[in-house]
Amino acid sequence: MSVTIKDIALKAGVSRGTVDRVLHNRAGVNPEVAEKIRKLADEMGFVPNKAGKILAARKQPIKFACLLPARAKPFFEDVIKGFKRAQKELSDYGVTVDVSFVKDFKTESHVKAINKLEQNKYSGLCLTTLDTPEVQLTVHNIIEKGIPVVSVNTDIPDSGRICYVGTDYARSGKTAAGMLCLTTSDRLEILVITGSYNIRGHKERIRGFVEGLEEHKIKHNIVTTIESEDDDETAYVRTLDALKATPGINCVFIAAAGVGGVCRALKKLNRTNTHVVVFDETPSTKEFIHSGLIKFTIGQEPEMQGYMGIMRLFSWLMEEGKRSSTDYITQTIIKIRENIAE
Repeated sequence: MSVTIKDIALKAGVSRGTVDRVLHNRAGVNPEVAEKIRKLADEMGFVPNKAGKILAARKQPIKFACLLPARAKPFFEDVIKGFKRAQKELSDYGVTVDVSFVKDFKTESHVKAINKLEQNKYSGLCLTTLDTPEVQLTVHNIIEKGIPVVSVNTDIPDSGRICYVGTDYARSGKTAAGMLCLTTSDRLEILVITGSYNIRGHKERIRGFVEGLEEHKIKHNIVTTIESEDDDETAYVRTLDALKATPGINCVFIAAAGVGGVCRALKKLNRTNTHVVVFDETPSTKEFIHSGLIKFTIGQEPEMQGYMGIMRLFSWLMEEGKRSSTDYITQTIIKIRENIAE
């Protein structure tokens, strides 16, 4: 159901009249209370009543496009559920959401995919893409044409996007380090596996993990860092090669997808006592948590990311770009065998 003024009033602990005055920019409300109400309205995805008038004045229906990496589909299934939930809630306003995928992590592929969306005359874009100068410029040019862009799941802050919806990757990396230090005090010889060197979130997660180890004074050494390209088979081959080349590795930090491939490599070499640090709740991760090879994972509310991405775009259109949109940071959630779904 859509968020109402009554919902915001209950959350803020004020009357509906107070909320109505704030949301319609009328005087007579304490500035601190007004700011709290505006923030809550934004966080809860409130759609102003004037939406109907604005929509009636539009000559084109509202169509949003969402671009996601194809190779991490198991994770993004929940993000897509969020997109579709938002579409359902906004269906009375004629909002539709299209989801497309980009096949790899090459800059030219992402630039081409984003430009194709712009050519299809969408009302706004939710992008999970690379943080490279070429992509940043492409997004900036689209925004200059009046098309709002929200970065979902991983950020592209230098592009001019209206906001970011997703996890705090540095915090999740530090959380993983904190969990790891509860299970071992050994010196860690670490193999780091990222999805792509050009995904900002993957880099932030690694940075947070290393900073967390240093804060906890855990002795460690990053042996090498490899790209899995979010592909299980690539992860399997490259992990196998790295483990054979450096038998002393006793910790594998997986910053992205490819968990199934990494765990297969560990089992093949009978390295099941290796510390395995992972994120999210994909089927592969759940399987290896229940088998005991992985002790914990750090989640990031993917469905909420998709939902709030669309809601941020819609709110921006209803405000006609007059009010800046704030970032929405999802929760960092620790899951172990006892509280993770089958």
